[in-house]
Amino acid sequence: MHLYEVLKRPLVTEKTTYLRDLRQYAFEVDPRATKPMIKQAVEEIFKVTVISVQVINQPAKRRRHSRSRQLGKKAKQTVRHPGWKKAVVKLAANQTIELFEGV
Repeated sequence: MHLYEVLKRPLVTEKTTYLRDLRQYAFEVDPRATKPMIKQAVEEIFKVTVISVQVINQPAKRRRHSRSRQLGKKAKQTVRHPGWKKAVVKLAANQTIELFEGV
């Protein structure tokens, strides 16, 4: 797997914004990626030193959507949203990823 296939996108949420103060950054990663692959990808792409990598597998979820039918009847439709993998990387002291700064 190529380095740029490991990291899919950065995650910018309220929680990850607070984690920036602790030098921790979150990414959505490929489900096949391992901790050493994630560490290598972040270090080579952003030119930083990674201390640790934590991986979280977000499970698939089912959501119910109402859908109108003929004669005004309503039926519920179940939609499955796929699972995904999240990685939180911690950087060495005095290092940041500029992609996240100013967001």
